[in-house]
Parts: sequence; C-alpha cells; structure tokens
Amino acid sequence: MTAQPLTTAELQALDNAHHLHPFTDYADYRKQPGRIITSAEHITITDSDGRHYMDGMSGLWCCNLGYSQESIVEAVTRQLHQLPFYNNFFQCSNQPSVELAARLSALLPDPFNNVFFTNSGSEANDTNLRIVRRYWDLLEQPKKRIVLSRVNGYHGSTIAAASLGGFKFVHNQFEKLPYVEHIQPPNWYAHGRHQSEHDFGIACAQELQKAIDHHGADNVAAFIAEPVQGAGGVIVPPASYWPEVQRILDANDILFISDEVICGFGRTGELFGFQTFNTQPDLITFAKAVTNGYQPLGGVMVSDRIAAVLTASGGEFGHGFTYSGHPAACAAALATLEIMQRDNTVARVKETLAPHFQAGWQALADHPIVGHVRGLGMFGSIELVRNKASGERLGKESEAGATCRQACLDNGLVMRAVGDSMIIAPPLVCSTAELDELLRRATAALDATAAHFGVAV
Repeated sequence: MTAQPLTTAELQALDNAHHLHPFTDYADYRKQPGRIITSAEHITITDSDGRHYMDGMSGLWCCNLGYSQESIVEAVTRQLHQLPFYNNFFQCSNQPSVELAARLSALLPDPFNNVFFTNSGSEANDTNLRIVRRYWDLLEQPKKRIVLSRVNGYHGSTIAAASLGGFKFVHNQFEKLPYVEHIQPPNWYAHGRHQSEHDFGIACAQELQKAIDHHGADNVAAFIAEPVQGAGGVIVPPASYWPEVQRILDANDILFISDEVICGFGRTGELFGFQTFNTQPDLITFAKAVTNGYQPLGGVMVSDRIAAVLTASGGEFGHGFTYSGHPAACAAALATLEIMQRDNTVARVKETLAPHFQAGWQALADHPIVGHVRGLGMFGSIELVRNKASGERLGKESEAGATCRQACLDNGLVMRAVGDSMIIAPPLVCSTAELDELLRRATAALDATAAHFGVAV
C-alpha cells in the first residue's frame, strides 16, 4: 500500500520540528521554512508546489552532468545487488574501488598513481593533514607542522577541514587547530584595486613567502588552496599569482595541496584546476562531481613523491573510514567517468560551453548594479554595488545578495549569494541555448534587485 504524499505545509512542519540543516540560521528558518525539492530532470529541479528552477549551482557544485544520468543509477543498482558493502580494512578490497583507483591514476598525469578514498571533501582534507604529518615524520623532519591556507578559502566542515578553511564566522564557533594559519586571498576587487591585477597577483603570492619567513621554512609543512576559490566568491586569481606561488613552494620545500572539490572534473575547462593554472601539487583533494552527486565519495590523489615514503616505511598508517572505497559509491564514480569520456565533456566545456557562457557572463559588467565580474570555465561571480567607481554597496552587508538570490528564485533560477556577490556554476551538460536562458533569468533578477534598491536600469 502506497502512503499518501505529504503536502508542502506538512513537510515543512516536520522539517522545522526535526531537521537541523547545514549552514543555516535556525531561528530564521523556524520563521521562514525552506523549499522542499521533490524531483529533478536534466538541469531543472522541481519543488513540492510544482515550481521549476534552472539549477545554476549544479546541486552544490556536484551534479555537473545534471539529473538524468540513468547509467549511474543502473551502475549503483547493480552493485547494491552484487555487493552492497564491504570494508577496505584488514587486507581486503572490492572491485569497484580497485577499478576506480586505477582509472583515476590513468586519467591524471604523472606523478599521481595512488588514491586514498573518503566519503567527502571534508574527510579528504582531514586525510591530507594526516598524510602530510606522516610524510614529514617519516623523513625525520618533525618540526614541519604548520599548514598555511587562505582567508575565505573553503576546505570542508569537520573541525580539521573548517580550520583549514578561512571563514572567520566559522572559526568564531569553535577552537580551530593551532597549527593552521591563513594568508590573504588573491581577491583583486576586495584588496588590490589600487594596483594592476598583475602586480597584485605577485604581491598576494608574496604574502605566502612572508608567512613562511615568519614561521621558518623548517616549520611549515604544506600550503592548501583551491585553484579558484569557490564558496569564497569564485575568486579567479590574476595570471601572475599561481606561477609565483609555485616558485615559492618549490624554493622552500613545502608541500602543495590542491583542493579540487569544486574545480575538479571539468569545471575549469581541464579535468582539474591545477592543469588550468599549471601548478604542481603533491596532493589533490577531490569529491562532489566524481559521482555526479549520486553517491557520497571523496578522496586524495597522492603523488609518487609522498606515496614512495609512505609505502616504504613499514608500520601502520592509522587512519581510515568505514566507508572508504564504498563499492556502490565507486560504481557511481566509474559510471560518471564513463559518461564524461563518452560525451567528451571536458573538451566540450573548453571549446564550446565555457567561451559561450563567459561571453554572456562578462557582458553583465554593463548592468548598473554590477561592480565587478569574475569567471573561468563554467563558473562565475558578480559583485553587487550601488556605485561602480567607489564600490559602495546597495544596502546593509549581504542585503543585496539576499535580495538578488530571492529574485533569481522568483525568475526560476538557482544562484547563490556570498555576501553581496552572486555566484553561479551551471551544469556541464547545458546547451548554449540553455545557457542563454540562464543568463536571461540572471539579468531579470539583477533588474528586479536594482528596482528594489531604487537604481534605474
């Protein structure tokens, strides 16, 4: 007997009574319940009241291939029938995790031939800390403990991963790890408009050198960063930034962790963001799009430099998760990678979708309330302002962002507000016509936001 579906009001009442959501003001949510998403197809999500929205955020940066990939569902279903679970502890493994480790190693250039599986990007970055510590200890350099990160970088929500992240309001809610320090992010609009983007990129990279000098290179273990800061506002660094960062890391013998949870699997126009910017990481964090969001899976790609030390040492690496290399999650990832290869997804992004999207996105700079436009590949951000020259905001802090986000929803589009920045990350399966419609709805939301704050369009 099929249960009667609950109404929106009934679902919202149960949600409010029992469900504590991530990154949510609970007092506010009690007053204004959220939308209940009930179905999705291709790049459109539908709520319990039947309203449709173009998903301009690919779920949460993860459903790069949209919501209609039946072959992933079939792969997971087959695996659940054959082997729903077994752990990878105690000298055991399973075929999907073995195949996925080999497949990822084949996709990445040398020196990446080993992978440690986790369930999320947060757990992967926790794992990075454990690997970095173990590596330097085995090399008899126990003083190398400090990990440098960036303000407004996002690396996850466990205590370790949130410590690596650079959001002050998050750090105010717990005691972050004492050996994690943060430096200025490469946000030219916020910090460097008095100089050229090239000069700012060099100066910002030099903040890394200053931190190393302050602590001493013998005490600094690693630097972690996203190729493009995602949740921090889609901060695309100046072209001069990453080459100087890489030079500094090499000169000081400091490991580089490239957090590719958002940038990975095609979003930048290459398979990974480090390939777009020609950096040379020692560890690569991945998650989200590796399964197209259909199953939770993350991991760390480990360079040969580090793997050689770990595997030659003897002694147990005391770290792991019950669901590391879960067979159903790995089956989802294998099916996702198969679709990407079959459809030439990365090449299509680089050659067709990204140029088309970025042309339309950059054109938003002409809108009266857009002070700055950033973008690369298939994501972008815009700063909402009242005065383009001074950067004066439209209202109180974050007020314009909240207003514009609601205007997007009113126009059938999901975008995300980060303060007074609006950010977007469309699925990589959009057609150019769908991208045009997405941009039309974004423009309509900007017009509505301008009207709300009394700015003529």
